[in-house]
Amino acid sequence: MNGLRRPEVQAAVIAVFGGLAVFALSHLLFPYHTSNHDEGVYLQQAAMLLEGQLYLRPPVAEAFRPWFFVASEQGLYAKYTPVPAAMFAAGKLLGGYRVALGLVATGALAGTYHTVREAFDRETGVIATALLLGSPLFLVDASVFLSYVPATFWNLSFAAGYLHADRTGSRWTAAFAGACVGIAFFTRPYTALLFATPFVCHALWTLRTLERPVVERIGLTAVFGLSGVLVAVGYNAMTTGDPLVFPYQAFAPGDGLGFGERSILGHTLEFTPALSLRANGELLWKFATRWLVAGPLGALAAVLGVLVSRRRGFDSRQLALAGVFLTVPLGNLYFWGTVNMLGRLSDPTDGLVRFLGPFYHVDLLVPSVAFGAVGVLWAAGALRRTVEDHVAAERARPSLAAVALVCVAVGGGAATVGVAAPVHDNYTVTEQYEQAYEPFEESDLSNTVVFLPTPYGEWLNHPFQYLRNDPGFDGQTVYAMQDRPFAVVDSYPDRRYYRYDYRGEWEPYAGRSVEPRLQRVRLVEGETVTTSVTAASPAPARLRIVRLTNDDRTAEATLDGSDPLSLELVAGTDTTRLRGLTQNESVAVPTPDRGTVTLVAVVDYGAGSGYEYRVELPVERSAGSVRALTPRLDVCWTEQRCEGQAAYVAGSHQFTMDLNVTLTGRAAFEDT
Repeated sequence: MNGLRRPEVQAAVIAVFGGLAVFALSHLLFPYHTSNHDEGVYLQQAAMLLEGQLYLRPPVAEAFRPWFFVASEQGLYAKYTPVPAAMFAAGKLLGGYRVALGLVATGALAGTYHTVREAFDRETGVIATALLLGSPLFLVDASVFLSYVPATFWNLSFAAGYLHADRTGSRWTAAFAGACVGIAFFTRPYTALLFATPFVCHALWTLRTLERPVVERIGLTAVFGLSGVLVAVGYNAMTTGDPLVFPYQAFAPGDGLGFGERSILGHTLEFTPALSLRANGELLWKFATRWLVAGPLGALAAVLGVLVSRRRGFDSRQLALAGVFLTVPLGNLYFWGTVNMLGRLSDPTDGLVRFLGPFYHVDLLVPSVAFGAVGVLWAAGALRRTVEDHVAAERARPSLAAVALVCVAVGGGAATVGVAAPVHDNYTVTEQYEQAYEPFEESDLSNTVVFLPTPYGEWLNHPFQYLRNDPGFDGQTVYAMQDRPFAVVDSYPDRRYYRYDYRGEWEPYAGRSVEPRLQRVRLVEGETVTTSVTAASPAPARLRIVRLTNDDRTAEATLDGSDPLSLELVAGTDTTRLRGLTQNESVAVPTPDRGTVTLVAVVDYGAGSGYEYRVELPVERSAGSVRALTPRLDVCWTEQRCEGQAAYVAGSHQFTMDLNVTLTGRAAFEDT
């Protein structure tokens, strides 16, 4: 037990406990990842690195492009640097990707202790480590596969090494500090620059004496740090073809630093200083009141710590650490991502900040908990002196114990409440994911291809980052977009095929679930392919219109009655016709070379209300034959909520619906 009194042991216990807590939290709170779809990018990269790949080369480019991957002549590469992915890959080698999260959290907590110990003392370092662990921003962001806490890990390693080398003159730790800041730059260049700037200023101030040991020590840090920069620009040259163009710039040239028009994938914003000040002011307020340990109490402790340090007299090392208070907020004023993470500024519950906090300001935790620890220790000392001065000696000890218990209860309660809010918000998202992915948990999908919808554009893993391909696109389950379905089928001729659809809007972040469906898909081929469709309308509705379209041409017939429809959609090499109408009207469109023929039956209640049945038949024609895949079935309540939001899910609607589809050709199937 005597060993537990040593600050190093106490800090180690906190760090290990924190790593275990993060490992558990990542499993329990984020089993399907977060509403930030960048996690899938890093995990895809990690899987690639484990296979020795920097590029993806899918069999059908149009159907297999993952979110945030850049197309090049060599293949697809991620817009992010590979350092965080390499860290996650190391965890996989040790037993699982989430092992890396626990190890990085442990390392960041240990780095906090050593950094604060070097700037202040060991006792302050222990308190700062505990404060970091109690900060919701650290706990949540350390539990997800994003680059913010890994970058902080390297920044803390640099700071601890630099301050130790400055105190002891150690060349080894000076070189270590340089290597760490170099890796930090490769991880997140701008983040590393903002964090390192105060320490660079300290180094320049130290060099004023031009003493040889100082010059050699700082020179080692600079050389190793610049080596990381050279590796980063070398990676740029290999991927983008230009050493000064980072992959994220190649992905979206308008997604960079500076004011003016900023853009990424069609999202454009006029980023002005006024908008930046408003957004960053709101983020800093959220940081101080919700995402720092114990909320306002933690912020108050940090302010108190700064005032106490100022009264005692800052030394240059403490000033370097305090400088991060300035460089991180000021630097983020120049980055438009701070606006994007807030969503709509008028809605405080909107945006990624609700679930992950102000993650661009994670490094701000370092000086906050450091000076917060100073404030806590000063307040504890002041309380002790007050009690000792005003309470009789025989009652001082129990009085101090009572005061300490009250303070711990208040602070611990505030910290618990602070952590509980983001945990609850993220768990609500996880509940929606759990329902959405239920068909995958309940089905045997070995040796299959699953076609996925694309509600956010033509990307894989956006939003379905839980459904990722192996780097070789040869896993037991292969996930593909629905573009070029026949090319995908031809690339995987010996597999079973499924289509994942859902009813409702994909808004798990709003607490809204979807009704999922995993539909078996089969391929048929023949001179003609016939699809039998039966649709009924509930009284008093009437089937009013039947429409056939191939995206270029449309033909329709008007109906008048409530009798069920029994139709045949016959796709031939030249024309796709609709048979079974009582009228003698000809409803036909040319069969596309490769595309979709859509049958729409409009059910009308009068007064502009009603819904539509849709049968979307993928077809491909060649000389003498036509191929088709199982059609996708929709029941659309409005035109706006039909594309990707209206899959037919049996038993989920208040109206009686009956859609049966049968294809006949060289192969046949039935689907209801």
